Amino acid sequence: MLTVSTANVNGLRAASKKGFTEWLAGTSADVLCLQETRAEPDQLPAAVREPDGWFPLLAPSSAKGRSGVALYSRTEPLSSRIGFGSAEFDGSGRYAEIELPGLVVGSLYLPSGEVGTERQDEKERFTAEFLPYLSSLRARAREAGQEVLVCGDWNIAHQEIDLKNWKANRKSAGFLPEERAWLSRVFDELGYVDVLRAQHPEGPGPYSWWSYRGKAFDNDSGWRIDYQVASPGLAERAVEAWVERAPSYDKRWSDHAPVTATYAT
Repeated sequence: MLTVSTANVNGLRAASKKGFTEWLAGTSADVLCLQETRAEPDQLPAAVREPDGWFPLLAPSSAKGRSGVALYSRTEPLSSRIGFGSAEFDGSGRYAEIELPGLVVGSLYLPSGEVGTERQDEKERFTAEFLPYLSSLRARAREAGQEVLVCGDWNIAHQEIDLKNWKANRKSAGFLPEERAWLSRVFDELGYVDVLRAQHPEGPGPYSWWSYRGKAFDNDSGWRIDYQVASPGLAERAVEAWVERAPSYDKRWSDHAPVTATYAT
């Protein structure tokens, strides 16, 4: 079996002080994708920067203290890359990938956006560039006899069952019609599969992000914006997918929870 976890850590330095280091030491994952690390490698404790038994790839943002993605693999990657060939975004800590035998794994932190602001414009530019990359990635992998898995914080809730208060958020970034339509293109046009939703088609949820404000976590008033998105061949081998929701508010080390899946090999 191959077990993969993805998690937006909301600041890796902060998360490592709140339980992430212990979670990392105890996880059964073979590959781990992280987003919003917000740290340079030399700012991280050794147990996180170079954990025993892992081969890490850290891709911080050129803007200090922002964004940042990482991948950890228990198998040494055959190759790795940071960015996806974008002049604007390759230095922004938004995407990195590793090549393993028969599999390419990417860690994605798609911009969150904010309606009516430059942040939303940035999100639209990113998605416009990233869609053709996803297409070419599948084509290259297919030619090489590989599967593809892009994990991360996609910052879009795809369907009404992917967020608790969908009616109140129809004009909010992350649930805009055009954002949802873009994600539909990833699935319908490019043929990728939302692994967790394929395993749990009914919903609602399971959610992967809850605001720190109010009682969102206690009331399970969340969003499902963290995905494992796989090529069809790998998706067919998915055995189980779940959200590692913390047992209580005070046990959280991020406002997101890890999304984990196991695949038959």
